[in-house]
Parts: sequence; C-alpha cells; structure tokens
Amino acid sequence: MTTQATSKVLVANRGEIALRIIRSVQESGRTAVAVYADQDMDAQFVRTADEAYALRGTTATDTYLNGDKILEIAATSDSDAVHPGYGFLAENATFAKQVIDAGLNWIGPRPEVIDLLGDKIRARKTALSVGVSPVPGTQEPLQGRAEVEDFIATWGYPVVLKAADGGGGRGIHVLNAEGDLDNFFTGRELTGIAGAGFFIERYVPKARHLETQSGRDSHGTFTVYSTRDCSVQRRHQKLIEEAPAPFITPETEALLLANSKALFDAVDYVGLGTCEYLLSDEGELYFLEVNPRLQVEHTVTEEVAGVDLVAAQLAIAAGEEIPRGGEVRGHSIELRVTSEDPGNDLIPTMGTLTRVAWPTGPGIRIDTGIGEGDAVSPEFDSMVAKIIVTAPTREQAIERALRVTRETVLEGVSNPLPLYAHILSRPEFALAQDGNLGVWTRWLESGVLDEFGALYAAEEAELGAASPAATPAAPAPERTRVIIELDGKRAELTLPANLLSAAPAAAVKRAPQPLRSSREAAKRAATGPVVSKDSVVAPSQAIVVRIATEVGADVAEGDVLAVLESMKMESYVLAPRAGRIEAINVEVGANVAPGHVLVTLSPEAESNEGGQK
Repeated sequence: MTTQATSKVLVANRGEIALRIIRSVQESGRTAVAVYADQDMDAQFVRTADEAYALRGTTATDTYLNGDKILEIAATSDSDAVHPGYGFLAENATFAKQVIDAGLNWIGPRPEVIDLLGDKIRARKTALSVGVSPVPGTQEPLQGRAEVEDFIATWGYPVVLKAADGGGGRGIHVLNAEGDLDNFFTGRELTGIAGAGFFIERYVPKARHLETQSGRDSHGTFTVYSTRDCSVQRRHQKLIEEAPAPFITPETEALLLANSKALFDAVDYVGLGTCEYLLSDEGELYFLEVNPRLQVEHTVTEEVAGVDLVAAQLAIAAGEEIPRGGEVRGHSIELRVTSEDPGNDLIPTMGTLTRVAWPTGPGIRIDTGIGEGDAVSPEFDSMVAKIIVTAPTREQAIERALRVTRETVLEGVSNPLPLYAHILSRPEFALAQDGNLGVWTRWLESGVLDEFGALYAAEEAELGAASPAATPAAPAPERTRVIIELDGKRAELTLPANLLSAAPAAAVKRAPQPLRSSREAAKRAATGPVVSKDSVVAPSQAIVVRIATEVGADVAEGDVLAVLESMKMESYVLAPRAGRIEAINVEVGANVAPGHVLVTLSPEAESNEGGQK
C-alpha cells in the first residue's frame, strides 16, 4: 500500500462490496467514483457514487477484470486512488503495480507483498521461514502425476491439490481415491500440470476454519481486530461466518495472534488482510493462507470490534497510524444470501427479484447492492445480500439469526435461508462438544445437506407449486427518468413521461417478472432448448474451465468430457454412454446457460460400442 493523501477514490468493483466501500469513502469526506458493466448501469452502487463511468461490456473480462479500461477511467475522472474491494483484480499484483506506476494510491498491500502472500506456495514458504506451520505438503509447484503419487504413497488418501493462485474456493481438488486422481489428470495429459502452479497437501478431514482480521500500518504497528470462525462451508465456499471465533482456548487464540503478527512483520505488510488457519479436532493449528484484501466476512469483525475497516484502509493508505478497534464485545453472525437453490444442491439460479422485504430491529445489518425489480446476472457472482446479526451473546445471536430467516422475503430467485434456518437449529452448531465446535468444514457435506434436501423436497411437494399471480399494470408516472451516457460518463435525465412515451420509458423499465415459484422457474430454465439425445448439455449456468476430450476421440460411459465452474465450484460433465466425439461446441472460458450443448456424440447406432479412452 502506498501512503499518500487521497481525495477521490475509484472503486474497481460492483454490487454490495462496491456500495459498502462507496459509503465509507463518502463518509470520510472523499469523492467516490464507480465503474460499471452494461447490465449494472442502474445498479444501486452506481446511483450512490458521486460519479460513474461505463466500462462498455457485459462480461467480467471486458469490464471489472480489464485493468486498462479502469486506469483510463481513473485518469479521465481525475481519481487519485483505486480501491479494488474483493474478487476481480483485488489480488492481482500486476494491476496493483500499474495503479502505483500511474501515480495513484493503491488501497491494498504492495504488489510484492501480494506476490508473496497471495500466491499460496510462496505464502507456505514465508510461513515456514518464521516458524508458522502449514499443513504438511509440497513447497514447489508440482511437475507431474508421479510427484502426486509419491506424496500419496507417503501420506495416503485423502489429499488436496490446490492452485497457487486460487481463492474463494477456486482451484481446490480433494482426492479421496485413485478414481479422483484419474479425473483430475483427465484433459491435462498433454500439458501436465507443470507451470500450472499446483501443489499438494495432506487433507485434514475434520477441522475448523479460523481467521484473524489483521492490519499493520507503515509505522510497523500491528493489530488483530477479531478472530472469526468460517467452518460452515460447501465445497470450500463459506456460507455462515461469525466473530469472535467461539470455543477456542486462550492458548489457541494467543497462537493465532502471534502467528499472524509474525507473517505480517516478515513481509513488511502495510494494510489490512486476513490470516486463515485450520484447527484440527486434535487441537493442531495449521496455517492455510493470507488474503491480502478485504474479506466478504469483514462485516462481523466490524460489528464486534466497533471499527469501519474500509475507513481503516483509507487511513493506513494516507500514512496514518492504524485505527484501533474497541474491545471485542458481543457476538456477530453473517449469513451469505445467494441466488442458489437449497433444495437442489445449492445450484445457482437466475431471475428477477419480484418482492423483497428485509428484517429490521436491534442488531440487524443488511449489506446488499440489489433490490426489488433487479435481476441476478449470470455473468457475475450470485451474491444477493449479506445479513449480519449481532447480540450480546452467541446464543442470542443464533436466536436473532433464526428470526431473520423467518422474516426475510425474497421472491423471484431461490435463496439458502431455509437451509440456514436448518443449520442454526442444529445442536452441533449451537453447542460445543468436548470443547470443540460441533461443525467443521465438511460437516454440511457429511449428510446434513442431504438430510435438509429431503425435508425441503417434502415440504415443497406438500405446498405445491405456486401459481403466478397477475400483476396489475402500474399507473404511468407523471415524469420519467432516463439514464444517458455523455462520453462514457453516466448521467440521469428527468423528462415528462409522455414526451418519450414510445421508447425511453422502456429503457428504464425493469425486466419482466419471473414466476413467483423460483424453483419452478429454475426447472424450466434447466430444461433448456430441445436437443438431440446425442447431445451432452450444461446442467446449470457455468463457465467452461477445461475440455477433457477432442473431436474423433472414443469415450466410455462415465469418462470426463468437460469441467465446469459455477459459483467458484468445479463439476465434471461425464459421458452418458460410450461413443465417439462428433463435435465440441464450446471453448474454454465460455459462459454457458443451462441446456447449452457442450459436446455431441456420434449417433448411437454408428458409435464404436464400448469405446475406450
């Protein structure tokens, strides 16, 4: 992090985190500049910013991941600082260097620190150099399958393969048996994994995920604002987080703080960041990684520590001493509300929010960048909101969170609040067993999610599908608001409603409303277009991350054809039968809709029955 005064901050992000940063920037007396993709033109974070500029595009690559466009807008808007939020370019050392080289203040740690700690392999080496123990694993990028097999021969299954530049659940592959190893290497035979930055660790099957929200200023002063527990996860994606971390011994807490300080001091870290650890059921504490940015779950720390962490980032960037939080008081729980179907393995859903009602009352905070009438875009993350509840005790916070799950109304897309109610009601979540929290990182996948799915399906069957209700036409407004762009800068124009009755009013109308039954809408979307029985289609909205076959190849039933990533989770698309690959209809990096034809097999009568890999 460079240390210089800032007055105009460009927020290089979108959605709830962009809105959250914009508010703190404005409260600090600075000017907030937003950048936006085409579909975000009327988003709340764009409307709230002091100025907003178009990135001219609809995909992440063309917009929020396009550093050149963002820097051009920074120059056009006379911004003197860039805040990356989380995700997108937040951990991109190259972009951070470009920002600094352009004479702007980067609200984050220095590029060389991002390189050291943002890369998981280098972070492991840094940890070992200061006596902080990571999970046993390799210290260099893997060169091929033989190294993986040698490691398994020493440690046995399960093991976990990780991408050095992964994060947020991406690039993590747990291997429980040789079949998993075969699937991982399918499609990687030609290039292997050399240079891909993968390393391998012993998999700790039953462990809690603990964090420290840490910070250090340019004067060398270090602090931990609070600990956190993020053990409720699905496929390494956090769902529920809380602060402070409950049911840890004073010795474990002291070690968490000491290890975090050692890591930050070792690299002369300036800024805020999160140190992540695993605490095994035997009480062993292992270092996982450092996230050199703001975390999604920073909110629970703010609530119990009495600190605005974005304001702290701005202060540190200006060369000031790190703001001190108050004494940790009470307990805070965050529920990540996404557009995912809790009754169908949390697959992402799309749609428009037709009705929204947030809970209110003491100790309730809603962080969201989307509202009634807004659509959930398949191009970006499925986050709808974060609901944060805080109370004097953990028991009271759980009860308050349960009330929130009952009172929140979100119609138009599926959401996981029913699942959260089930989790919060479980004795394993509420109670410590033998001194340990009763949940761990794979607890939800150990049968709890399947159990909930069965209960949810039974309830849905009993209620039946809701019929779409007729929506009365809204009376025409006396005036209408039209959004325009002047040389790429967003502006709003208010006109008499009848002046542009033929076209402009349509420009600001919301998208058509979907069925009130979001599960029924999801089923219809998943059906997709009518395709041949020889077509292999995408089961849900996803990004193609790997093609594991080629045209003309013979495949057997169950062979991996492609790997898709949906909301940071990878899934395998398998051959439904033996046959020959007639066509591959997608490329790596493509964003595909449910029902999109990925691969076409030769007609069954003409296929090579019993085809081989």
